[in-house]
Amino acid sequence: MPEFFARRRPGRPGLAVFLNAGDPPLAELPRLTAMLDENEVDCLELAVPFPGSATDGPVVRASADRALAGGATLRTVLDAVASVRPGLRRLRIALLADWSHSVRGTGPGDFAAAVRDAGCDGLLLHGVPPRVRAAHYEAVHRAGLPLVTTCYAVSGPDAVAEAADHASAYLYLVAHYGRSGTTAALDQERLGAVIATLRSTASAPVAVGFGVRTGGDLALLDALGADAAVVGSAGVARIAQARAAGRDPVEEFRSFVRELRSPGPHAHRPTATREE
Repeated sequence: MPEFFARRRPGRPGLAVFLNAGDPPLAELPRLTAMLDENEVDCLELAVPFPGSATDGPVVRASADRALAGGATLRTVLDAVASVRPGLRRLRIALLADWSHSVRGTGPGDFAAAVRDAGCDGLLLHGVPPRVRAAHYEAVHRAGLPLVTTCYAVSGPDAVAEAADHASAYLYLVAHYGRSGTTAALDQERLGAVIATLRSTASAPVAVGFGVRTGGDLALLDALGADAAVVGSAGVARIAQARAAGRDPVEEFRSFVRELRSPGPHAHRPTATREE
């Protein structure tokens, strides 16, 4: 079973980037994943695009619409992953799939096996109804497919404990409520406390996302004790800008990743260090 973020360098958090499969077009996925691998990105959180996400802002929604218009489907995305996975050395691919759009109507075991057989290193299931959640957890476990779970920094104790119990790829801690792409200030005290709780109870790494846009944000999350950061809308926006201007989106994303790896100023870095 692959270890997410195990190869991160001392003193900097692991890095996961979110993109909709098909934006840039799936034909560019070999170049994109090779570039991410070369630039020491730990994880590509690759979404099977779906319309009208209630948790995404306009940047990610527009990206999903472009990918859907380009013909991206669950099958084409899995085929694309299968074609690139053997050549990757460091990069892990966590597939994000929406239950209503991509999973409903497929047996949990069949779906998990298809994702595993395509070479995905982990699975994040979006919008799974509570009545079928246990069956999907069990199917993913039986398939030997690492699971990404989610909770919010303001989630209640039961939700936090459930996420910690079932995470085997990584636990995605959403920094604040709202849609992706929002820039609400991080509640550092609350976030640090939740990260500390999760690192003591979860066996999987803790990755924090929502509002993470710069190298300074990554440095702040590292200081708060996170194992990794998840960067979404800021990178998706760079893809959109490159496509609109006729620039190479993969090269634009390369520049973005390098900027993330260059620590910059942030509002306040805690003076306390975490215990390893």
